[in-house]
Amino acid sequence: MTATKLSSTHHFNVIQLRIDLWNQLRTQLQFYQKEENKDIDSESNKSVSEILDDLAVIEQYYSFPGKKRVVKLQEFLKNEEFYTASARVNEIVRQLVSESYRSNPRLIKDDSEDENSGNESSYQKRKSGNKNHFEVLFLDNLSRQEETAMRSKMAELSEDDEHLSYDVVVQRSFQDALIALLLNYNIQAVVIRYAPPYASNNIESLLKPFLGYIHDLDFSTFSEEDLGPILGKIIKQFRPELDIYYVTDTALLQLKDSTVKNFRRIFYRKDDIQELHLAILRGIRERYKTPFFTALKEYSQKPVGVFHAMPISRGNSVFKSRWIRDFGQFYGRNLCLAETSSTTGGLDSLLQPTGSLKEAQMMASKAYGSKCTFFVTNGTSTSNKIVQQALVEPGDLVLIDRDCHKSHHYGLVLAGALPVYLDSYPIEKYSMYGAVPLEEIKHTLLELKKAGRLDKVKMLLLTNCTFDGLVYNVERVMEEVLAIKPDIIFLWDEAWFAFAGFTYTYKQRTGMFVANKLYQKYQSKGYREKYNNHIESLSDGELPSIPDPDKVKIRVYSTQSTHKTLSSFRQGSMIHIWDEEYRRLVSDSFQEAYMTHTSTSPNYQILASMDAGRRQVQFEGYEMVEKSIELAMSIRAKIHDHPLLHKYFRVLTVRDFIPDQYRKSGLDEYYTDDHGWNRMEDAWEHDEFVLDPTKITLAVGLSGIDGDTFKNEYLMDQYNIQINKTSRNSILFMTSIGTTRGSVAYLVNTLLQIAEKLDEEYPALNKKETEILQKRIKSLMEDVPPLPDFSWFHSSFQAVPGVPGGDIRQAYFLSYKSDNCEYIPLKECLNVIEGGRELVSTTFVIPYPPGFPVLVPGQVISKEIIKFLLALDVKEIHGYRPELGLKVFTEKILNYQEEIPARAERMSGEKA
Repeated sequence: MTATKLSSTHHFNVIQLRIDLWNQLRTQLQFYQKEENKDIDSESNKSVSEILDDLAVIEQYYSFPGKKRVVKLQEFLKNEEFYTASARVNEIVRQLVSESYRSNPRLIKDDSEDENSGNESSYQKRKSGNKNHFEVLFLDNLSRQEETAMRSKMAELSEDDEHLSYDVVVQRSFQDALIALLLNYNIQAVVIRYAPPYASNNIESLLKPFLGYIHDLDFSTFSEEDLGPILGKIIKQFRPELDIYYVTDTALLQLKDSTVKNFRRIFYRKDDIQELHLAILRGIRERYKTPFFTALKEYSQKPVGVFHAMPISRGNSVFKSRWIRDFGQFYGRNLCLAETSSTTGGLDSLLQPTGSLKEAQMMASKAYGSKCTFFVTNGTSTSNKIVQQALVEPGDLVLIDRDCHKSHHYGLVLAGALPVYLDSYPIEKYSMYGAVPLEEIKHTLLELKKAGRLDKVKMLLLTNCTFDGLVYNVERVMEEVLAIKPDIIFLWDEAWFAFAGFTYTYKQRTGMFVANKLYQKYQSKGYREKYNNHIESLSDGELPSIPDPDKVKIRVYSTQSTHKTLSSFRQGSMIHIWDEEYRRLVSDSFQEAYMTHTSTSPNYQILASMDAGRRQVQFEGYEMVEKSIELAMSIRAKIHDHPLLHKYFRVLTVRDFIPDQYRKSGLDEYYTDDHGWNRMEDAWEHDEFVLDPTKITLAVGLSGIDGDTFKNEYLMDQYNIQINKTSRNSILFMTSIGTTRGSVAYLVNTLLQIAEKLDEEYPALNKKETEILQKRIKSLMEDVPPLPDFSWFHSSFQAVPGVPGGDIRQAYFLSYKSDNCEYIPLKECLNVIEGGRELVSTTFVIPYPPGFPVLVPGQVISKEIIKFLLALDVKEIHGYRPELGLKVFTEKILNYQEEIPARAERMSGEKA
């Protein structure tokens, strides 16, 4: 049996390649054990050797199985000890797949530690039982003897009763250390010792496709003394959750401030290694803390007498009941024990935290890279309203993408700000909108500047990423907008993007990361020189394209639905703030807005879940996000490669979502037949828009089934599969840190079963039924209604005639009086418009899908909007009652509204 050589280009990441290589090795060795295969041909033996050579390249970056075990297996192979090798490989694969070695390190029998002079390995020394096991990366050009001695010392320092355990991964060059950080998810701390050499001797063609940014970095011209501090700085950007320690001989007074701030602690060669060991454990314990969750657990175990609100507290009203005892049995006693109105006894007040909640929010701020973070228990709908009410006043202009979440529109009504709606580019074939092009934003700003209204612009509000997975180039948007309006506030709605801050490719497009990056950039001398040179190069009348460092202010807010993509109970949301002016200008108004929208009885379980979820992302975020991306890519590849699935279903590609002019990288799709996986790093660094691969849009129109029917009658009713959203001819899946390989396999198998049923049913149709099916498919895939842009505000509700910006608050409350409104049946609207009457909406009209307002209060109803609504075949349209029609303002009230400014002007003239 000759194994097929695995190609790295057909694996999305090294983790896939690594597991496949171990599985292939296991299969080969099992083949050798069979009686009839005792005479092993040299070709098969060569293939096993090649697999082991590839594994040796990969395993040098892990403590388990590690390169030593691979070398041991190579010795078994050389000696033809196939039974022994097979048994060892079986055990390794079992441990890797189950990941049991990460919670109980003593399970691992380390036969490659013989050279440790009788010392027990760091694994064997620990008692059995669950432990939080991690790895520490040591960067030092050690000899093998020095490495053995160092491992032995570290093992001697470990305590049996400690719930933390670790093993050491030694790398001997700058490049190898970065590769280990990229590949090894289990690394939780880094020790950089002395002056490491730069170049790796281990980079093979096998790994190059996966190295991304690391392969592009070049610090080969720097001295070895500089490489340690440089690596510390890179790690702070690449994996900021890690604790970094520096061992040096450089005198303290000679260490630069920029060096010191990148390391948790600096040691010297003469320091006892015990101090380093204790520092590593202390760093892990500090991250492990969950102040509020721990306080709630401890409170729940106290014997408390309750003479306050909440009879359910302690469970007395539930477990003593004869009628709702099943409720208590379902949720368990701990839920009731943790239900309380108390804000003392170790607990805290969300409205004015001073203890455990304050500390939990501070730890979340550090984890998410903000200056400050606030927990919200009413979902991101409330977070959005809090931010808007805190920052904008009546009359302020807010540039906002029209197809954003409805909470933003309602927030503008409450705040009295004037929206300037920005149109996203349409994806008409699939009845979706994309995102707002940067040119559209800049054009609108310059139009407002020309009209003398730029000073009224307060905020730019964009959804990142969109429901369907479109992600902005946040850095480019902010830089070019700040060049026009240097004090503008950015509100990035990252409801579906909370996970993005925990892997480098994604975090480059998050509000908090970019805010910090631009702040550092604009403070630098280099940028000031660049700006001055740029100004000198401008011709007369030409506007600067980069911000003025003396005027620019970094003011960024991100709202995230923690519960959507990370571990949190439903409605868990966070507001992250990176605002230079927060303390001086915003803190008081923010506190008032927070008080306005926050319950005085917040749900403690939601708060505790956000606290625990923060701990999780600081330890596992990088790993879990990378795995969720890997699973999404696996779904894409499987559907693409399977001929029957591809016959009825198609995963929409990057090209389907993003027009060519917004993709300078030229990336059309993440996976192709010819090249396997295309690397996404270049596109995510440079393109105006990218597609989040964890949002998987499946076109189902070729099956003749619309998206809503496919979701409800097929996936949910028949297979109990819950999906995210639908469009007229598509459905949206998403993978998250909670997605498992088993659920992915179930999804693919379900789609295959549906495709097989269709493949049996459709050939059996008679001629007429086939014609109906083909018409249905044509209707779904070709006869799609054109998506309308935002029309305009009626002159009665325009802030300034002919200038972008409308008063939806005035229109919203004007509709409260029934005499100001009337209903017109939808089918009659076109005739009314063609008869010369302007129809003006009184309400938000929101079809599901697509799930955003096609009409807002005060907006003129265009023919295109009516045609779109008539063509829709969705069951749910909020703000529209089919039996009555569209609710519009009467002509009388519109005429009256138009007269108000003229009458006020006449009265002003008469007084003069």
